Amino acid sequence: MLKAERHKYIMTKLVEEQRVVTTDLALALDLSEDTIRRDLNELDSKKLLEKVYGGAVQVKEKSANVFDIHISDEEEKKQIVTKALSLLRDDQVIIMSGGSTNLVFAKLIPSDLKATIYTYSLPIAMQLSQHPNIDLIFIGGKMQKNAMVTIGMDVIQVVSKIKADICFIGASSINIKQGLTEIGYEVSMVKKAMIEASDKVVSMFSSDKLNTKMAHVVCDLKQLDTIVTNLSPDDIQLEEYRKSGVFIL
Repeated sequence: MLKAERHKYIMTKLVEEQRVVTTDLALALDLSEDTIRRDLNELDSKKLLEKVYGGAVQVKEKSANVFDIHISDEEEKKQIVTKALSLLRDDQVIIMSGGSTNLVFAKLIPSDLKATIYTYSLPIAMQLSQHPNIDLIFIGGKMQKNAMVTIGMDVIQVVSKIKADICFIGASSINIKQGLTEIGYEVSMVKKAMIEASDKVVSMFSSDKLNTKMAHVVCDLKQLDTIVTNLSPDDIQLEEYRKSGVFIL
């Protein structure tokens, strides 16, 4: 198969499935994984896709207005985060990571809730800045521009000094053996600090993140108190997670 034909196949699969996996592509095209990785690297360099650990995802469209953020599958994410609203109490100290699910959560926090919220996500900070009763602390540091979150030792040092009642942490991937994993090392380190600083840890994510993994471990399942998904808590896909002892909303 010619390289142009391979690239066309990869891009077609990416449009159909929103992500592609290196091993699956190698099997489908009867090629080595090294060949597929070279193809993905070339397509990434042309900004036609975004290469991630184990495969690639679609390139996110950038809005002309940096704060006009498109949230994919927003209705599904509303269903997820609505479950987690029951975990909020007045006078809590809360830490929130970045991510589109947490951004939807920030939009739906009741206007009468009185709490202190720390975040290193600029979009979430902008959203919460409009909340009448939230004491908002934005944690500054080096900006990771694609995700609009701050990272680095400055962020970790601030987070490590917080005594939080609860943290709401996004998930790039989760599985039984590795627990939560992240694409980026620096974000994984900030999330580790969040977990250490919090009495209770809640992770919210869509079911397509189940049984997947990224390169950098954040925490194992026993460090999570609650996971919140778009599935029913008794769904068969969550059986092994229930057995691990984590509470499922």
